[in-house]
Amino acid sequence: MQTLEFELDSEYVELKQLLKLADLVTSGGEAKTVIGDGQVLVDGEVELRKACKIRGGQQVQFGDTVINVIADSDAP
Repeated sequence: MQTLEFELDSEYVELKQLLKLADLVTSGGEAKTVIGDGQVLVDGEVELRKACKIRGGQQVQFGDTVINVIADSDAP
């Protein structure tokens, strides 16, 4: 299992964007498909909302990759 760390540069990132930014999918369309198919877990639960807001402290899993989302240290 591969573990990545993703540091936010804002309050949140949409789930479909996160998958693209982490290079786990090649396009937004592919991200929407894998999310819609129930292949993505957020904090251990299947997440079907493509625009789900992912915030610091959450964990996203797709396939054998886990992304630990880290809050922006400059955020208020």
